[in-house]
Amino acid sequence: MSSIRLLALLAVAFFVGGCTTFTDQDASALPRAAAWGLVPIVNYSQAPQAGERAEQILLSVLAEQGLQLRHYPIVTQADVPLLDDRERLSQALSWAGSERLDYVISGSVEEWQYKSGLDGEPAVGITLQVIEPATGRVIWSKSGARAGWSRESLAGTAQKVLRELAGAMRLE
Repeated sequence: MSSIRLLALLAVAFFVGGCTTFTDQDASALPRAAAWGLVPIVNYSQAPQAGERAEQILLSVLAEQGLQLRHYPIVTQADVPLLDDRERLSQALSWAGSERLDYVISGSVEEWQYKSGLDGEPAVGITLQVIEPATGRVIWSKSGARAGWSRESLAGTAQKVLRELAGAMRLE
């Protein structure tokens, strides 16, 4: 009887672990007291404004860790918000240099959707990076992906991924 329970427990652990994937990189600790900023997260998914959604969730996740960020302001072109994420990122890195920020957090959204099918599980894939604006050097990076359960929200799944990614940043 106990071997059946053990097998069932291992099967559940394997199933749950199969729904989440993260890369990892060893990096030195980053100073929490430095001047930090959040620049655009580039959207490579097919969901409109997924990068902006991830940015808003990330702001609250990083605030939980005591990290206060300056957020890059919305840029307009002829009274219309600039929609090209790569151009926004380029302008934001210039802004970060002019603001004398020590580090900025950026990244990309690779997946942001509800999977098709009966269950319609939320699926999120995000990469975060810490960049030194003065040099343009990426000093930390981590990617994560997760498929949630059928009754879970997309924002809730994204929050779990972002919390895991941000938690991996070693802050001192």
